[in-house]
Amino acid sequence: MGKPTGFLDYEREHGKILSPAERSGNFKEFHSLLPKDRQQLQGGRCMDCGVPFCQSAVELNGMVSGCPLRNLIPEFNDLVYTGNWEQAYERLSKTNCFPEFTGRVCPALCEAACTCGLYGEPVSTKENELQIIENAFASGWVKAEPSKVRTGKKVAVVGSGPAGLAAAYWLNKRGHEVTVFEKHDRPGGLLMYGIPNMKLDKSVVKRRIRLMEKEGIRMVTGVDVTRDLSGEQVMKDYDRVILACGAGKARDISVPGREAVGILFAVDFLSMVTKSLLDSDLKDKKYPRVKGKRVVVIGGGDTGNDCVGTAIRLGAKSVIQLEMMPEPPVSRKEDNPWPEWPRIKKTDYGQEEAAAVYGTDPRKYATTVTEFIQGKQGNVTKVRTVELEPRQNLGKLQMVPKAGTEKEIPADLVLIAAGFTGTEEYVAEGFGVKLDSRGRTMKAEGSHETNVPGVFTAGDMRRGQSLVVWAIREGLETAWEVDRSLMGYSNLEAGRRTEDGSGSI
Repeated sequence: MGKPTGFLDYEREHGKILSPAERSGNFKEFHSLLPKDRQQLQGGRCMDCGVPFCQSAVELNGMVSGCPLRNLIPEFNDLVYTGNWEQAYERLSKTNCFPEFTGRVCPALCEAACTCGLYGEPVSTKENELQIIENAFASGWVKAEPSKVRTGKKVAVVGSGPAGLAAAYWLNKRGHEVTVFEKHDRPGGLLMYGIPNMKLDKSVVKRRIRLMEKEGIRMVTGVDVTRDLSGEQVMKDYDRVILACGAGKARDISVPGREAVGILFAVDFLSMVTKSLLDSDLKDKKYPRVKGKRVVVIGGGDTGNDCVGTAIRLGAKSVIQLEMMPEPPVSRKEDNPWPEWPRIKKTDYGQEEAAAVYGTDPRKYATTVTEFIQGKQGNVTKVRTVELEPRQNLGKLQMVPKAGTEKEIPADLVLIAAGFTGTEEYVAEGFGVKLDSRGRTMKAEGSHETNVPGVFTAGDMRRGQSLVVWAIREGLETAWEVDRSLMGYSNLEAGRRTEDGSGSI
């Protein structure tokens, strides 16, 4: 490592984050990077420890610890510290094809597993990664590099989210002819329409898409495969097919009054707002009216938080967020030791903004909805709730209603962010691909190929709702498997898997 005592000499530091008052009035990104000389010192905090859990991606107590992409973290941190930015970019690019995305939206599993975090603050690996890639773009090191040799093989990728784009990226590098189909009007999938602009500016997504097109990848938008173009035709036209359609089937809330006007799925709400923002800077008003309304968000995850932040920016009168689980502890408990993923309370940007704008944290823990109450015009006017308490049932923790805790919360707009129940069935059915009981594509153990020969699957459609970083890994692995099936072998080392999770890079 560059400086053996760096973790003692330098305090953790991050770039400027605009205050909630400054940022909540617009949809611009609000987190800037440190000056490069100060970011280099952050690289010097990396200990290059004997067992770098940060890049291990091992499962501990049911949750993964470390980076799923197995980024070469101590190596690029050292290169950041010594100012070798171009080499740092080259090293990072060997495992992560889209660090400009993960550097913005990943929850930083690497930092949660950092040895420095055992008794102090972890290394700011996520910001180091983002600084590496943004500096690389600014320096002209990231440029289109079309494959010099083409194999003559054609691959169709259905879905342009992070998994589909990652698979397309690597297969195109290998020399295959890749076409990506996207049902929406812009490529990017979840990256474009599922994540708000202040969290991931869409110019960042467009920049990568343009680069991929220059490298020879064909992006076809506005085509809903199996509806606009049959699965049979796609399989006829292409040597291999990758389904990367996500897990977009939202989990509903089945309680009385669900039919009331003003109750929307969070993913639909976020998509409409982002499309209006991109099409007209919100001037076309083609999104649900929020200004002056009392908003209730059901769900405490990332999507719920995004709804909170979006509602505030659109002028909501109030925002309340309901979460079924109890309030987490503020620090690790004894049964959650490092380097496990920390099961602690985290306050995200939307919740910070709600506290600043409305004077209180919007979250109500251990609470669920029992009824939506309608007004005379059929609009939702209130949400009836009940508090929950944990109970053990046959060794499993369950949240059950607590008698006497029923309440009513005024609501003009309800956003359901209760997660997803799997992929939308029609695409799988159009290819004859079987789904399991959780709405995921069925596959052989350790394989991305479906029950239909030549049809593979990647991302949330295969593993269920997950993180962008996992989707990218899924894309890498699928590309490797597809390449091997086409050529008899694969030299896509980034996607090669071994039993111990290693791989020569």
